[in-house]
Amino acid sequence: MITLSKIVKRYTMGEEEILALDGVDLFIGRNEYVALIGASGSGKSTLMNLLGCLDTPTSGTYILNGRDTSTMNDNELAKVRNEEIGFIFQSFHLLTRMTVLQNVMQPLVYRGLPAAERARRATEALQKVGLGNRLGHLPNQLSGGQRQRVAVARALVGNPSILLADEPTGNLDSRTSSEIMALFDELHAQGQTVVVVTHEPDIAAHCHRTIRVSDGRIVQDSIVPHGQHPEPAEAH
Repeated sequence: MITLSKIVKRYTMGEEEILALDGVDLFIGRNEYVALIGASGSGKSTLMNLLGCLDTPTSGTYILNGRDTSTMNDNELAKVRNEEIGFIFQSFHLLTRMTVLQNVMQPLVYRGLPAAERARRATEALQKVGLGNRLGHLPNQLSGGQRQRVAVARALVGNPSILLADEPTGNLDSRTSSEIMALFDELHAQGQTVVVVTHEPDIAAHCHRTIRVSDGRIVQDSIVPHGQHPEPAEAH
């Protein structure tokens, strides 16, 4: 589903050129559950931005579902982001004056769907994450864990090919983090492809494959044998 080939990314900062990614090759298949880990400055965030079509490589190719995204213009990339990728961020990025339902409906506005269809899909997504009884609440009326569930529902509402979660438990306590990771475990079990970007080993341990980035290169790519990843935490 995802194929990166000889990906190089260079940035210019003043007179200095930074080599953020140095010839990365990577394949991620459908329904994989992947942790992308690495220290600050390793190239992990750059790789995440490329996977999410938030940036384009200096050279190399990125094929997503048979389409070469590395040559797309900004409008084409925006369309791919809206239709193929569900984003989940550490800080939730919810619109504070919109209800839970309105927040989850938002990505569908850009697809031109009728309001009734947007509401139906958003309600289904919220039910999937256990928030079917919170549709009319505002974000500030929810706990941190509930807000992150809203963000997951918003990411799911467009039926994306891939869920891309950037430090999704970074603002949550350990118990709530376990609940959110249990939700990802469940979504993966239902067939969703999930990539979690994290620096926390206990979060990465939920995933079935770990990709470690250092100095702009993939230095480790390991599969966890079936049955050795953590049991899903019990959600409350």
